[in-house]
Amino acid sequence: MTNDVEAVIELGADGEEPESPEISIATPLDVPGQPRLDLDRALEAILFIADEPQSYVSLATAVARPIAEVRASVARLVRDYDGQGTSGEPRTDAPVDAAGAGIRRAFELREVGGGWRFYVRGEYDRLVGAFVQSQTPPKLSQAALETLSVIAYKQPVSRGQVASIRAVNVDSVVRTLLGRGLVTEVGTDAETGAILYGTTEQLLVNLGITSLDELPPISPLLDDGQDGFELDVR
Repeated sequence: MTNDVEAVIELGADGEEPESPEISIATPLDVPGQPRLDLDRALEAILFIADEPQSYVSLATAVARPIAEVRASVARLVRDYDGQGTSGEPRTDAPVDAAGAGIRRAFELREVGGGWRFYVRGEYDRLVGAFVQSQTPPKLSQAALETLSVIAYKQPVSRGQVASIRAVNVDSVVRTLLGRGLVTEVGTDAETGAILYGTTEQLLVNLGITSLDELPPISPLLDDGQDGFELDVR
């Protein structure tokens, strides 16, 4: 046996290779200073901090592994979180434990807009929403108010588009608005896969209006009087 990386491919009952084998490298992830990182855990760590859905290509680039291996790893994670097995990359340098039933987690990996991202399972949405709101200060910062205004008038809009209008990074502010229940994910951009945001009924309640049509025209409120920032609700 050589030290070269070898793929593990399970053969079918007839001794032939399956048509579409789920391939997984049988050696630890090669990261300087951390030579024994597991691929499943590495992808889990990346997805944990990702603000946007991550495609197979972006994940494969991050861990320097073929897309087929990343696809197999994501499938293992999904099954793990659903309580249908245990994740962990098959390796030749350690015993392979038999897959068994696990615990269904309160979160899941969901494919959205051509990528993967962690979400709270639907049955826990109200619980988590109430907790987040109870932990959040009552007043919004100026940055949050400005970002909320952009979303209200330009929805559906991506974080990148909001950042372009405000000329600052808005990731943390959008997370704050999501936590307050003032904005929500309304879809994904067909070309880029970026998540699109819009306002919620809670915002209307807070503003004391019944429709976004009741928002005032914004052009007269701009310092430079520029046009083209009309309400665009689709």
